[in-house]
Amino acid sequence: VIGVVIGKTDVRSFPDRKNIGTERFTFNFTIRDSPTYFINVQSWGREEYIRSLSESFRVGDCVTIENPLVQSKEAEREEKFNPVTPSCYKLLLSENHSVVKTSSCYETDTRLLSLLHLPVKDPQDYYSLGDIVANGQSLNGRILNVLAAVMSVSQ
Repeated sequence: VIGVVIGKTDVRSFPDRKNIGTERFTFNFTIRDSPTYFINVQSWGREEYIRSLSESFRVGDCVTIENPLVQSKEAEREEKFNPVTPSCYKLLLSENHSVVKTSSCYETDTRLLSLLHLPVKDPQDYYSLGDIVANGQSLNGRILNVLAAVMSVSQ
């Protein structure tokens, strides 16, 4: 699978239920290979592997994923913690079987670069800040999509 990384989480750890006293590490990222399709990728493993993999690329890089495990996603559970994707699958990376290679999007496919700036939600599925302010009480407790642009970045 070849795509551009459009989102990425930080590395996290959880107690390992099989090996009491040790931790398992994970991080997720989302790749896109067309205007319509993008998929979440999940990786679990030893701290060294996960940290090294996470540091090997960033949002905007093109990646090639070899030998991922394709797994059906559990929509309700998965979408609490990951971006909602149009696919009913997710990719799992295994330290022993999967490989992630990074390359320049210019080397791979310049069309992938344009995918980086496309919203992942339907353009009709956003609330404006004015709508949120005006209807704040009635929207309490709901999950809302907001489309925003960064005007400037400073210290």
